[in-house]
Amino acid sequence: MTSATEPAHARGAPSEGPRFGLATATFVVVSSMIGTGVLTTSGFTVYFVGSNQLMLALWVVGGVLAVCGALTLCELSAALPRSGGDYVFLREAYGPLAAFLSGWVSFLIGFGGPIAAAAAAAAEYLLAPLRLGDATMSVARPGIASAAIVALGVAHCLGRGSTIRVQAGMTTLKIGILAVLAAGGLAVGWGRWENLADRPPMTPGLLVTMASSLVYISYAYTGWNAAAYLAGEVDRPQQQMPRAILLGTGLVLVIYLALNVAYALALSAADVREIVGRPDHVDVIAPIAQIAADRLCGPRVADPISVAIGLTLLASLSAYILTGPRVAYAMARAGQFPEIAGRLSSRGTPTVATTLQVAWSLVLLWVAPFEGILLYSGIGLSIFSMLTVGAVYALRRRPDLPRPFKTPGYPLVPAVYLAGTGLLTASVFYERPVVSSISLLSIAAGVPVYYFWAAGVRRRLAAP
Repeated sequence: MTSATEPAHARGAPSEGPRFGLATATFVVVSSMIGTGVLTTSGFTVYFVGSNQLMLALWVVGGVLAVCGALTLCELSAALPRSGGDYVFLREAYGPLAAFLSGWVSFLIGFGGPIAAAAAAAAEYLLAPLRLGDATMSVARPGIASAAIVALGVAHCLGRGSTIRVQAGMTTLKIGILAVLAAGGLAVGWGRWENLADRPPMTPGLLVTMASSLVYISYAYTGWNAAAYLAGEVDRPQQQMPRAILLGTGLVLVIYLALNVAYALALSAADVREIVGRPDHVDVIAPIAQIAADRLCGPRVADPISVAIGLTLLASLSAYILTGPRVAYAMARAGQFPEIAGRLSSRGTPTVATTLQVAWSLVLLWVAPFEGILLYSGIGLSIFSMLTVGAVYALRRRPDLPRPFKTPGYPLVPAVYLAGTGLLTASVFYERPVVSSISLLSIAAGVPVYYFWAAGVRRRLAAP
């Protein structure tokens, strides 16, 4: 999962030279999406909607929304192929406050949440083979997760070369592990199709719950936006980008569906409800892949798989801690964050920004349950993804912008994304008002911060 927002100058400008082809663009789509979500969120979805069949249907809906969002952002990134991604789009469409808030949300929610969630999920999978009691686990899980965050934060302050080179290899390894897990689960669980014949009667309350449960799936698909930033560097983007997005998202959807079918063959909806027990104990179903493998194959197979998944999640955590602090660093360099966060160490790393990002992630890790972190992040990212996708309508009125790529099916395709994401956001606010309001307040807190720092910049410029 790649975070959704990144301010100006956080990215390198597209370089001249050979342009990306279909294969490279497709791999970027896949690697940007594969992350923590599919290894943790399916159990939550089954628990709340009470059906494996509906859970699978929601994963298909999430894939469709991801395609619509990515195709829309391709137009924006091709029209404005400058460094900064969402920051540039929002500044051009809505002005500097919206652009600043994109960076603010990226720091607090887009990276802060995923760092805490990835660390917690990695600890859960690494500790699962030990079968610790609830009391011990409640201390060991955040302890191991905190140690991982701090250790990787220190490592990234000391150097960066080797870390960057291993990320692509770890993504490939993760895809391989998921493919093996899905194939093995389908092979062992083949024939237990009664676990999928469990659609309950549709009621208004269930429809609202389904819509709100999409936030978990939307979190798992987050990353489609990163692929759109390639549009200005892809050969024949008008033809190649839709193919890359459809192929990449289609491949991710197949992997996700296969993996979730394997979960469903291992665990009926009633099994999931029994494991969770009571609503405030829902985090127990987070390591869904390990629980499913244990049910299908026993601990001799499940335990090594659990450790392997935990290690790949640590690789995702490393990537988030590497890239996230660059947001605070870039904002500080632009005068929109404390100046000290814009300093580099003697090794060329943003040590202060990394420390701030790590500290905020640790706060989230210790004050919120795992499922709460996912909701907090999912709501914030959904709100800003709607602002970004909606920018296509505002910027279509700009005749000065080039249009090397136009969203296929405009204006319907962006409207589908906005309607679907808006529905899930409203449903989460209805069903989970506390955590949703906290996410919204985190965004709103950036408004006075923006005016405070803007006033400070004006004072410095006016000083003799």
